[in-house]
Amino acid sequence: MLVSIAAASFLFLVINAVTVAAFALDKRRSRGGAWRIPESRLLWFAALGGSPGAFWARRRFRHKTRKQPFVGRLQMIAIVQIGVIAGLVFAFAV
Repeated sequence: MLVSIAAASFLFLVINAVTVAAFALDKRRSRGGAWRIPESRLLWFAALGGSPGAFWARRRFRHKTRKQPFVGRLQMIAIVQIGVIAGLVFAFAV
């Protein structure tokens, strides 16, 4: 059990690091007029568990902060993730 918690924590850190790096790279490319990372890919990184990293990177790099519907989709992903986590906590706490 302890190994699976450690593995899940490691994967959580990795996906968030990848998400932050993707936002930083996309911001750099947006300034230089180069090929951009598709919004769908950024949202997939968030959906895979990188939503904390996505929210942090948006604020840190001032990137995709007013872009709709991207912001709404990212918020919906975070709400669903919070719901899933709350459901799991409730299911295993009872």
